Amino acid sequence: MSDKRTVLVVEDEEMLLSAVSMEFEDAGYDVLCAGTAEQAYDLLRARPRVDLLFTDIRLPGQLDGWDLAERARALQPDLPVIYVTGYSNEQPRQVAESVLVMKPYRMSAIIDVARRLGVG
Repeated sequence: MSDKRTVLVVEDEEMLLSAVSMEFEDAGYDVLCAGTAEQAYDLLRARPRVDLLFTDIRLPGQLDGWDLAERARALQPDLPVIYVTGYSNEQPRQVAESVLVMKPYRMSAIIDVARRLGVG
């Protein structure tokens, strides 16, 4: 069993998903990837524990990042969440103890946020 922290990265842009995943891996995290909130929710239900949810807000499918975080918190009430978005016209529906980051972002800033949330 790994003692690394596990991050679930949810991003529908494949290049961005790959880049973010590699950055988290380089920073010492285990990474799970999903392209939709539905895939991510299935992964969360199948795993005993995830240490951080990193999710885009706008995702294909029935659920968006806000919905995913709410459902994830129902499964794991203390799960830290980092939301990312390039759009700011919608009203945020952040869960408590979460951080919203606007695109474009620097991965070093994301890793810093993860560590501030106690995941590092």
